[in-house]
Amino acid sequence: MALLQRTIVAVAMLAALLAGCSAGSIGDTMPESMGGLPAGAPARPTVTNRQFPAVHDMPPPRSTQPMSEEDQVKVEKDLQAVRDRQNTAAKDEATPSAPAPAAKTTAKTAAKPAVKKQNDTKTTGAKPNP
Repeated sequence: MALLQRTIVAVAMLAALLAGCSAGSIGDTMPESMGGLPAGAPARPTVTNRQFPAVHDMPPPRSTQPMSEEDQVKVEKDLQAVRDRQNTAAKDEATPSAPAPAAKTTAKTAAKPAVKKQNDTKTTGAKPNP
């Protein structure tokens, strides 16, 4: 009885091993009506080995050296100078410039009295809570 069980297990494993190896080409030989490839399908690539990304490849070393302390101080001073120029330019824009010269008044504009707009103190919408 044990010999029969071992034989059945061995045959099943051999069948599974052989089926796994040939599964890729079964669809190529089967007709389309039975689930095979259609007539206009592109051909399989001839290269059978798979290309994997180079995970452990390190990039080449950098060609430029890091900045020295002198270069870094120079760059910081340049940035501070640019910041100071921008701040002074912003302050110059914020300060009001000299007033424009007064326009000449003509007889027509001098004769018209200035009309003051009255502020409408009424509120629109819902009444406020007391």
